[in-house]
Amino acid sequence: MMTARRILMIISLAALACRGEATPPPIVARPADPLLQHHEILPDRLPAPFETQSAGNPPSVGARPADAALHLPPGFQATLWASDLEDPRNLVYAPNGDIFVAETGAGRITVFPGGAPAKRYVFASGLDGPFGLAFRGNQLYVGYEAELVRFAWSAGAKADGKPQRMAELPGGGHSTRNVTFNRAGSKMYVAIGSRSNVKPEEPMRAAIVEYNPDGSGRRIFASGLRNPVGLAWEPSTGALWTAVNERDGLGDDLPPDYITEVRDGAFYGWPYAYIGQHEEPRLKGQRPDLVAKAVVPSLLVEAHGAALGIAFYTGTMFPEAYRGGAFVALHGSWNRSKRSGYKVIFVPFRGGKPSGGYDDFMAGFAPNPDERRVWGRPVGLLVMKDGSLLVSDDGGNVIWRVTYGS
Repeated sequence: MMTARRILMIISLAALACRGEATPPPIVARPADPLLQHHEILPDRLPAPFETQSAGNPPSVGARPADAALHLPPGFQATLWASDLEDPRNLVYAPNGDIFVAETGAGRITVFPGGAPAKRYVFASGLDGPFGLAFRGNQLYVGYEAELVRFAWSAGAKADGKPQRMAELPGGGHSTRNVTFNRAGSKMYVAIGSRSNVKPEEPMRAAIVEYNPDGSGRRIFASGLRNPVGLAWEPSTGALWTAVNERDGLGDDLPPDYITEVRDGAFYGWPYAYIGQHEEPRLKGQRPDLVAKAVVPSLLVEAHGAALGIAFYTGTMFPEAYRGGAFVALHGSWNRSKRSGYKVIFVPFRGGKPSGGYDDFMAGFAPNPDERRVWGRPVGLLVMKDGSLLVSDDGGNVIWRVTYGS
């Protein structure tokens, strides 16, 4: 179904000005590029633990080279939407159409009024690593590493005073605390990663936790998710989905990261098992009861790709085959001898479920998998009201916009 879309689309960036206002040069199409591939990883065909040596291979993130190129399927273009940011990560629409961006490392939240890049202002600064962003009425909920807070919001205004603390969260370890509300706004869900690689921890870690909007009613909604980051609602079924970073140290291709439907009460294996009943060899025999109940995730993604943002495509700009499918940002990791991730992938869906593997959609941030050099790291995804796709890049400190057609 997506085979024709694996033809390389190279978008030269050399003529772009530092803020991205320049018109990009003509698109050049070439066939059969290795950076745009189809992938299908099956749970019953995983390599054995330690089949390859665990690698320590962190990226070297540098400035975008003058000859850098992004690769997309035919008909798609990528242009710089916003630059001069500092660690841009999550993106979300406000009720009035403004776009809010969490600049996590800078400790601030920046606003693009009207969802356009021409102007911006800082909503709040001096924050403790803001990541998760979710609106409920005239309140903006923000996930810090160790707490969930709430700001009063009104169109065009900056934050007025200190936020209200809604819930204490476990700090340290994986620090991304994403937050989302169900469609009714009656429950909120907070993603909390583990502190360690494979050490058993308190129940609130490696879990998605449900709260009432006022911070009461805390309960573990799903567990055994080593580091769940992206949260999104599948449009046809209304099910909650997440993107998960799995553990390190078992070899180049083990275990895969994944995206999955999040089932109420389900246990996804960490730390005692991975991808169903594959027992973690470093904890062998400790909890056979939990190994037995571990759920196989919905779709497996390349190991150590570091799946972060997830967004279902609900627009109409892109071709029909993309509608209802999921885009996932792979940030890239350090625990693989050849670099993986550093791209955005697309997962076709049918009937609310993945319909067979995934395709590379936006690649080129890591031009050579044998080298440490990369120039971008995708994080957050937002489907715009016109149907285009925003991609935050905390390696380049920019936001990209992907469009289709002329």
